Amino acid sequence: MADPAESAPGSVEEEKTDRINDAELALRGINMLLNNGFKESDELFRTYRNHSPLMSFGASFVSFLNAMMTFEEEKMQVAHEDLKATERMCESENTGVIETIKNKIKRSADSQRSGVTAVDRLQRQIIIADCQVYLAVLSFIKQELSAYIKGGWILRKAWKMYNKCYSDITHLQEGSRRRASQQQAMPPSHRPDGVSPEVLDRLKGSVSFGYGLFHLCISMVPPHLLKIVNLLGFPGDRLQGLSALTYASESKDMKAPLATLALLWYHTVVQPFFALDGTDTQAGLTEAKSILQQREATYPNSSLFMFFKGRVQRLECQITSALTSFSDALDLASDQREIQHVCLYEIGWCSMIELNYREAYRAFERLKTESRWSQCYYAYLTGVCQGATGDLEGAVSVFKDVQKLFKRKNNQIELFSMKRKLRSPSLSKELCILSVIEILYLWKALANCSTAKLQTMAQVLQGIDDASCAGLKNLLLGAINKCLHKTKDAIQYFHLAVRDEVGRLTNSYVQPYSCYELGCVLLNTPEVSFMCEDYAGYDFENRLHVRIHSALASMSAAAQP
Repeated sequence: MADPAESAPGSVEEEKTDRINDAELALRGINMLLNNGFKESDELFRTYRNHSPLMSFGASFVSFLNAMMTFEEEKMQVAHEDLKATERMCESENTGVIETIKNKIKRSADSQRSGVTAVDRLQRQIIIADCQVYLAVLSFIKQELSAYIKGGWILRKAWKMYNKCYSDITHLQEGSRRRASQQQAMPPSHRPDGVSPEVLDRLKGSVSFGYGLFHLCISMVPPHLLKIVNLLGFPGDRLQGLSALTYASESKDMKAPLATLALLWYHTVVQPFFALDGTDTQAGLTEAKSILQQREATYPNSSLFMFFKGRVQRLECQITSALTSFSDALDLASDQREIQHVCLYEIGWCSMIELNYREAYRAFERLKTESRWSQCYYAYLTGVCQGATGDLEGAVSVFKDVQKLFKRKNNQIELFSMKRKLRSPSLSKELCILSVIEILYLWKALANCSTAKLQTMAQVLQGIDDASCAGLKNLLLGAINKCLHKTKDAIQYFHLAVRDEVGRLTNSYVQPYSCYELGCVLLNTPEVSFMCEDYAGYDFENRLHVRIHSALASMSAAAQP
């Protein structure tokens, strides 16, 4: 394909690009991307990059995605420059970004003479807001205080733009519907605003992606951080966020497939992990299965959709089927190293759930070698799985790598991995299995284990007699008995864990998490209470705060008549 920017005036290429429907072309490019055509999608967007702001944004989005999947400094810099270039293209004919639609409609005649319609202006504003969000994400990755402040400020500007565009497009839609009912016989070209309902629907889909993601993500912020978030003027209505993402996913905008992936991510990863709807994830899984079924014909070769199919199967405890899906996704993503890594990660997890430590070790060892995300964490997983197979010498060697690979002091997972003092001569196969069960518990994967596997875990734990990990052992036994619906035994173990003071220095999270678990078990009795606020500075504190907030919200909802 020829680059439109280089086409001679009046040439065939110029005539061809003039007839392009950039909204349809952009959607085609994103669909290519999701059907494993990463290179083809990149080529399409870059060929037409200068044709319109929408195609420029498509090229920048692919660049941003590439940066996020690799975390390579050079690619992040390229993505930053591409997003800024798209911003400049939008702003070149979009002065006064925060401007009312009424003023734009009044100036529509002038706008059309300059080649910029009211719709085009709205599209540009949405794209600028999208670029702001992705620039903020690139800023957050640096994990520096100044970067967080800068990122927060950028997000605040983006939210104002999303909110304004969402409101204005909604008003335009309402006005269009009123006029349509009054002037059904009038052709579209004679409508007062000159904007067709189809175009407004696509624009609403376009803004709903960012608008919905904002609502959804802010609704998951730990309560003790909400004051800061509210000061920045952000909302946090989870249901409104899901509703907006659903609207976006059903639209004809280029971000419709991305909204679909966001919904699948929420229903199969976020909701179960943070226990956002209590312990019941069935409604989310039903929704995820419905989405996958509807999109199966559109994305027959998509490694990402196959990945989410595996997530649903894992959450439904169909571990063998999940392993097949993740292996298929791994094969489909032959040219996409980063998608291969998330598939390998899930294969490792499913293998741990099945207590197949050897296969788990193989998956995590490959991630430790290939991935740039957190080699420290992957080294820890490799070590505990290797030790659980009985290869203690190999495990000790890998645990030494954990210390060497520790890089991010502000990363909870890496800090947790560093604190685990699994060394010879005290190291044993049983302690490594305890560490595997601990990981399964912290990542809420015990519920995916079969009754037989849970019983095997309980037997191993009961055979461990080490005072330094007594509290952790009791917490895990309580969690296992809770999964086995042995409520009395679970309560007994959680009480023992809460009272443990010996291991508090090495396992700071055990007591607050035990309080939370005890509260959840007693949720339907008068004894319920969450005493976790008495604790601070322990591992995975924010994670527990989100779960407590969700549990208390469930109680409040249940108490209402």
